[in-house]
Amino acid sequence: MTFAAAWNRLERRLDKSLGAIRGISLAEYRLLRALGDAPGSQASRVDLAEAVGLTASGVTRALRPMEKLSIVSTVKSKRDARLAIAALTPAGRELLDDASGVVDDTMEAVLKRSPELAGKMAEVTELFEEFGR
Repeated sequence: MTFAAAWNRLERRLDKSLGAIRGISLAEYRLLRALGDAPGSQASRVDLAEAVGLTASGVTRALRPMEKLSIVSTVKSKRDARLAIAALTPAGRELLDDASGVVDDTMEAVLKRSPELAGKMAEVTELFEEFGR
């Protein structure tokens, strides 16, 4: 099996776990994770787009349903009133924390099947971080 196919299977498994347990998709989790990692849990749509590999308009479309559920909110930039900033709400933080537990549990279950890979995760993670630079 190629790396891309294996990665796709892992993403599907994470998506299924998140959907079944927390009711969000992996794509939504990635947005929430990027927002939660941003300073003050706030970021522009452009910054979020760069973090998750979407366009700014794609981020705006993805955030709309989350805004309706009060998971994220929109605030105006203090520096530029034309700039809308996405902010993680307390409910969004709780969902992110719960969903992160689901991701951790799913990854732990996957890695238990391959102790050799589990031992090399730091190396693999560093490799992917280098690709992102």
